[in-house]
Amino acid sequence: MDSLLTEIDHVAIAVRDLDAAIAWYADVFGALVVHREIVESDGVEEALVRVADSYVQLLTPTRDDSPVAKYLERKGEGLHHVAYRVANCAAALEAVKASGYQVIDQTPRPGSRSTTVAFIHPKASFGTLIELVQENE
Repeated sequence: MDSLLTEIDHVAIAVRDLDAAIAWYADVFGALVVHREIVESDGVEEALVRVADSYVQLLTPTRDDSPVAKYLERKGEGLHHVAYRVANCAAALEAVKASGYQVIDQTPRPGSRSTTVAFIHPKASFGTLIELVQENE
């Protein structure tokens, strides 16, 4: 069987102060934001810093009831999830479900950058929240 995962899309880091995190990456690494977006459905603002063909995604909540706000409250700043690129998000999600593993999204949904995404529950993946990302461009 060929791997459903094609690349690492991004590593997401939850932060309390997005502008401070952006400045840190610029000051320390000379890394600049290539995309910034508010994702209303998830209650977050993201800034993507390009690293080769992948990104570091800096995330901060835009409302107190968002999953990232709850994460920051429980665990503090740090690694939030790892996202893998897939050719077909629906097929990859179905493969996870067919294997009997717990998912957060029952069906793929719109993500930032006009992508299609779905999340796999950390209980299914050794304590790591995983996002499947299909690029639609």
